[in-house]
Amino acid sequence: MILRIDHLGIAVNSLAERLPFWTEALGLAVAGREHVATEGVDVAFLPAGESRIELLEPSRADSAIARHLDRRGEGLHHVTFAVADLDAVLARLSAAGVTVIGDGARSGADGHRVAFLHPRSTRGVLVELVQRPRSH
Repeated sequence: MILRIDHLGIAVNSLAERLPFWTEALGLAVAGREHVATEGVDVAFLPAGESRIELLEPSRADSAIARHLDRRGEGLHHVTFAVADLDAVLARLSAAGVTVIGDGARSGADGHRVAFLHPRSTRGVLVELVQRPRSH
């Protein structure tokens, strides 16, 4: 089911203002940046061992990240677990009564398939599940 922690998603008001901490102070390198129009977010990816940090800046005011920042400020947004078979995991979780946000699996950053579990089902933690393309 769960292969590993894939990444931690951290909401920031400004990538330009927050990247220096991660790159200069902690010494992580930016491995890529991406605009995800469907989510209204700009993303910077910073590998940390087998996992990565994903900094998320809203690109529009109605995005989930913008709402998160308005309610909670900057900080941890979600924990993401890599899975081998997203559809099988979602079927198992649905059968167990876990609420999936939206319509289930969808396209996410970096060409991955993703799904989010509602924090009501996880006792307050937004959990993302990700299935990477086989070529990764």
